[in-house]
Amino acid sequence: MAFKVLTDPYVMINLVDLSDCVSEVRLSYSAEEKPIRPGGKTSQTRLAGIKDWKADLIFYQDFAATKVDATLFGIVGTQVACIFRADSDTVGETNPEFTGNGTIFEYSPIDGAVGDEMTAPVSIMGSDGVLLDRAITA
Repeated sequence: MAFKVLTDPYVMINLVDLSDCVSEVRLSYSAEEKPIRPGGKTSQTRLAGIKDWKADLIFYQDFAATKVDATLFGIVGTQVACIFRADSDTVGETNPEFTGNGTIFEYSPIDGAVGDEMTAPVSIMGSDGVLLDRAITA
């Protein structure tokens, strides 16, 4: 079994590679839980409903022209293309690429305590009715 330490994640949002500013990445993929309670049953039955994805990212803030704030501020509330990989290396079986169209619902351009690094948290949720895609070939 090969375990992995996240050291070089790849994050592209709206065709802008922000990998060099990433502090944290949390990409989740889920199915809505649908409890079914038919008569005569004494325990819960559950079915999987609609699938969804969400990315919670924390960037080290950078106000340069092609970096974090310039990329994210103007697209809050907008659907954009997103690409995520655990490593910036080539897509493959040990480095799958996850792609989807998502909308940025929350972005904090200034976040942090005095004396600490300034960060920029952002939340992106799948928004086009299409599942998050997983590819192992480029």
